[in-house]
Amino acid sequence: MKILVINCGSSSLKYQLMNMDDESVICKGLVERIGIEGSKLTHKVEGRENFVVEEAMKNHKDAMKHVFDALVSKEHGVVASLDEIDGIGHRVLHGGDIITDSTLVTEDVKKTIEKFICFGPLHNPANLMGIEACEELVKGKPNVVVMDTAFHQTMPAKNYMYAIDYDLYEKYRLRKIRVSTELLINI
Repeated sequence: MKILVINCGSSSLKYQLMNMDDESVICKGLVERIGIEGSKLTHKVEGRENFVVEEAMKNHKDAMKHVFDALVSKEHGVVASLDEIDGIGHRVLHGGDIITDSTLVTEDVKKTIEKFICFGPLHNPANLMGIEACEELVKGKPNVVVMDTAFHQTMPAKNYMYAIDYDLYEKYRLRKIRVSTELLINI
């Protein structure tokens, strides 16, 4: 089983194609400067010279198109057809307390990602553009989201609730996140 993992940032896109049978990385890459002059895709396959494309990429859909082209390239690709990819996973910044686990993308999931743009104005829009580009460019493949915020959903309420009126929590979904002591020490 081959899974393409996507991480769309505000002006970048990282990807890895994974062979889930042995959890190996088939290839990986980075698109930089999306929507900015000097866009560049670097496609890396172990044991081969990096494949670099320097071409204007005005949005994440353009970037995804270049990624898919690199994956199936006769010279630099790693699959004969995009049909070999069984699914696509997307790292998404913010799903609030609504998306709390890995979730198959639906219209409701996309609306939730859009709803939380206010908490992730640089990343949630890019994450959503990447999802929609994959849905359009590789029709019929399952897309799954994994939220950064899902990690914090296992905290008990006594640890994530602020000492504020409960109606403010319900209205604005305000809550604490877990930060490890080790992380704080290393900052």
